[in-house]
Amino acid sequence: MLRLLITIGLGCLLIAGQANAQFKPVSSVPHKNLKVEVISKRSHDRSAFTQGLEFHDGQLLESTGLTGQSSLRRVDSETGDVLDVISLPADHFGEGLTVVDDRIIQLTWRNGIAHVYDVYTLEKVDEYRYEGEGWGICHDGRQLIMSDGSPNLTFRDPYTFEIIRRQGVIYNGRPLKWVNELEFVDGFVYGNIWRTDEIAKIDPDTGHVHAIVDASGLLTEDERQGVNVLNGIAWNAATETFLITGKMWPAMFEVRFVDPAASDPVRETPPVTEDDHSSGEESTGPTAEGRESIREPVPASSGRSE
Repeated sequence: MLRLLITIGLGCLLIAGQANAQFKPVSSVPHKNLKVEVISKRSHDRSAFTQGLEFHDGQLLESTGLTGQSSLRRVDSETGDVLDVISLPADHFGEGLTVVDDRIIQLTWRNGIAHVYDVYTLEKVDEYRYEGEGWGICHDGRQLIMSDGSPNLTFRDPYTFEIIRRQGVIYNGRPLKWVNELEFVDGFVYGNIWRTDEIAKIDPDTGHVHAIVDASGLLTEDERQGVNVLNGIAWNAATETFLITGKMWPAMFEVRFVDPAASDPVRETPPVTEDDHSSGEESTGPTAEGRESIREPVPASSGRSE
């Protein structure tokens, strides 16, 4: 009996040690708090559940979501007018998009299909299959970079969609989950953090977050009625500015991300992080129930801010 109790005790100590090791933070890098400097405010279709946004030839390409309402659009970046629209199959939930050469690649949330279109005609020319959820996607000139709600970015071949590698996103020494819409600019990935008004600036080689952009306060109180979360980042290389918007927002904002003089060098209060992973290795995102509950339009009377 004594030998059995000793064995059980040692086993419990071993399990406890492993559990404690699981919560040990990994190394982090100093990062900045940035603000948005608004240059101009432009109209945006309030019915658009924006999932992806990208400039091409001076116009905007926009992916919208919601089952039965998902679309691919070409939008006038100055007026917000919808110039052309392609509807997705009724059972598809549109997600992020990016451009590779003369092709648009548009993700779907849980359908496991990436639609491929001709960038000039919006005619569908191909599709890729993948496992898991699709959230955001961008192109760094060599590889596709994709988010799925977990604390990981998945790098894919832009012509076969095969997985090349995965990289965990690290913020304040812990994995950062719910990175959503993506945009690649000057060696960094900018990603909306779902359920927040924040955008993370991520080093794709290391996964470390180098800055957090606070994009709160863009909409007036009246404009916020019935809207959903901030989502959509498009880089305009011609003006070196970003265009950002949100799901069902009535406006888009041309902005720069600036470093205010009073900014602390290290952010003390992190956005949503994954406490039960310590190195950013592959993991699952939020539960299906939680993702679905926020994916649908949020009534203004519900009191929910997502």
